[in-house]
Amino acid sequence: MAKKLEITKKSGIKGDDGYKVFSVRIKDETVEQLENLSKATNRSRNELINIILEFGIENCEIKDN
Repeated sequence: MAKKLEITKKSGIKGDDGYKVFSVRIKDETVEQLENLSKATNRSRNELINIILEFGIENCEIKDN
């Protein structure tokens, strides 16, 4: 069974983030799902994308052909 990513709700406090900015294309359906997660967790789409990317990178396994 795949490991689940748990996202906690966030308070409204913001601070210095120290991130790089770049552009990425995302499907409309994915944006809609991010919006729903954003509303449910009180986190920005940017925060969620970073959480999900970090989880994916940490749980990625590269296999030889």
